[in-house]
Amino acid sequence: MLLSLVCITDARGGGGGGWQPVFFDVTQFGAVADGKTDNSMVSNLSISMQCAIQSRDSILESMERSVPLEGKSEDMDSPRGTTWVNSVIFRGPCQGPMVLLINGTLMAPSDPKLFMSDHWIGFQYVDGLVIKGGGTLDGQGLSAWSYNDCFTNSQCKPLPVTMRFDFVNNARIRHIRSINSKNSHFNIFACNNLNMSHIKISAPEFSPNTDGIHIGSSNNIKIAHSVIGTGDDCISMVSGSQNIDISDVSCGPGHGISIGSLGRSPYEEHVTGITIRNCTLNGTQNGVRIKTWAPSWPSVASDFKFENIFMSKVNNPIIIDQQYCPRPNCDENAQSEVQISNVTFKNIWGSSSSKVAVTLKCSRIVPCENITLVNINLSYDGPGGGPSSSFCSNVRGQTIGTQNPPGCL
Repeated sequence: MLLSLVCITDARGGGGGGWQPVFFDVTQFGAVADGKTDNSMVSNLSISMQCAIQSRDSILESMERSVPLEGKSEDMDSPRGTTWVNSVIFRGPCQGPMVLLINGTLMAPSDPKLFMSDHWIGFQYVDGLVIKGGGTLDGQGLSAWSYNDCFTNSQCKPLPVTMRFDFVNNARIRHIRSINSKNSHFNIFACNNLNMSHIKISAPEFSPNTDGIHIGSSNNIKIAHSVIGTGDDCISMVSGSQNIDISDVSCGPGHGISIGSLGRSPYEEHVTGITIRNCTLNGTQNGVRIKTWAPSWPSVASDFKFENIFMSKVNNPIIIDQQYCPRPNCDENAQSEVQISNVTFKNIWGSSSSKVAVTLKCSRIVPCENITLVNINLSYDGPGGGPSSSFCSNVRGQTIGTQNPPGCL
């Protein structure tokens, strides 16, 4: 069973029967796991059948317990065939929750005529969703990265995100691997109560804009027990990201774990309540980063905690950059109007590949407020040796405990 949808129906009725899984194995509707046949229409057929079945009193935890995997556990190293799937959207609302089981490998199209859209596999307006199965999503990004020319081409078309979630509530995504996405691997927008765990994400360090997990306008998102290595941010959180918990994530290669960039558009939603803890960053361009555009529109970024994080040869282990401008001809005197406040960096240790291990470059218009560094121990591990250093501008805060490099607050 390479790819299947499971509808959870309430079979209690009058006599009581509890939650009952109803399987729709796409191979029973004509899907072929030969790595060539387009199975998109089969997938659409299955989701239409799933949404037509009545269910009531949907409880996500009960739904997950009701759907054991066949045979072995969710093993990401046991392939069960390969199937090619064109762009597809699973669109609700549905009458009941749904489970998508992915075994083996799903391959995205490599023909440019087929991948010039903003997603490969999408979920919209679904309440109660589980995706699992130990399978792999192969975005075949090498066929598309040369088309990523948006820095020089104002008419560029967006490359597809591997898996996109829009207006999805109460979801669990676990034991899934994503490789070589054309754009971001997973995009989360306008979602609530979505948990991702035991995710493996990989793309070459040179691959452009292949963020591992990109979050925006979403609340109560948890990411845990995952390994992410890409050509861009391992995890990025932009406007409207609130109450995000990230734990036990190994990141590298990539640009690190980033909040931002913020302030590029007017009326951006506030970004608040983000915790990043018990993580490892290895050889990344940045470690934990907050970045805002300069100049920028006004907004608020507050209540962030970065705790118990190990850095190994990270170029910018701790960085607040309120003069972010990746394009040429930037105005060095421009200032951000994003107010950053109540940020704690605690128990962060390891090595920096640059001499400046701590950079707190805040806005002259709205200085960073209440920035706290607790027990920081980051040595310089690069050419020439010597001690690490720190840089601070327009920031108000305090240091507590060990400070290596010496604090500049």
